[in-house]
Amino acid sequence: MITPVRFIRSLAAVAFLLAWGAPALSQTNTGTTFGSFTLIEPSARVAGMGNAGVALYEGITAAYYNPAALGGISNAQVAFSHNAWIADIRHDYVATAIPLGDWGTAFAAATALNSGDIAVRTVEQPLGTGEMFQVSDVAISLGYGRQISTRFSAGLQINYLQETIWHTSASAVTMSIGTLYRVSENGLRIGSSLTNFGTRAAFDGRDLRFTYDNVPGQNGDNSSLPGIRYTDAFAVPVMFRVGLGMPYKIGHDDRLLLAVDAFHPNDNSESVSLGAEYAMREVVAVRAGWQGLFLRDSEVGLTLGAGVNGRFDAYRYRLDYAWADQGRLGSSHRVTVGIGY
Repeated sequence: MITPVRFIRSLAAVAFLLAWGAPALSQTNTGTTFGSFTLIEPSARVAGMGNAGVALYEGITAAYYNPAALGGISNAQVAFSHNAWIADIRHDYVATAIPLGDWGTAFAAATALNSGDIAVRTVEQPLGTGEMFQVSDVAISLGYGRQISTRFSAGLQINYLQETIWHTSASAVTMSIGTLYRVSENGLRIGSSLTNFGTRAAFDGRDLRFTYDNVPGQNGDNSSLPGIRYTDAFAVPVMFRVGLGMPYKIGHDDRLLLAVDAFHPNDNSESVSLGAEYAMREVVAVRAGWQGLFLRDSEVGLTLGAGVNGRFDAYRYRLDYAWADQGRLGSSHRVTVGIGY
């Protein structure tokens, strides 16, 4: 029998090996990818568990971490999530899943990020020109998942990403795939996913147009020739996740869930996240976790959360909250509301 202590030791050993698999002196590409807003995890439940969610099997928000989780959904669901992100940035997420019987489960989601108004400043007017601009990002996802056998499921998502900075924007199309395997019905779970594998993106728009004088100081020439600035094409933030989850029954009605994820991104160093959830009578749950273990120059760490589940007539609902430490950037707060029918 796998005891909680033995499970934690095994997870720690696997996590350590996965996190230190890359060369110790390798450089990261932090801040060089397009669509990094898609790496902001939407689920308050999973965020409270250190964002260790690739092996989770319950609920529509688990599909963000692993599209294969869609195979375990047996009823129609919708979820809304709001994230009070750092620097007063708003991050919102909505998702819905519709079972198709033996054909699997269809999925759709939308993510929006908005910076709010930012003052336009120039070299000549460092205190501001009086104009305001915004940075806004949008992602639209369509997915499908299926329970291939009683223990194995697989899923995929197609994502359209767009980033807009004032009058300039860029877009890309990516794909996410995942698998989930349950060693037994209520035992160890093994999950893996590859997200945001897709095209590169280059910015274009009115803000990159300008006029110039080809021969300054010469009379009679055209001093307002049209010009355009071209940007490099940026790669998207590909993320490979692999993880384990193990539920334990405590007494007659309580349950303890332990989870660990290892992350291998293309724009940062490898890291590991750990999480735990204690559910009482499947009504109230408390959560804790730690994210960013072994992450170079990490500003993240402790996460805490709680949630409640209930039923109203034919509808099931859940409300989850999570707090996450963001180091010198403060903290973030997530709230997720889910409804099943």
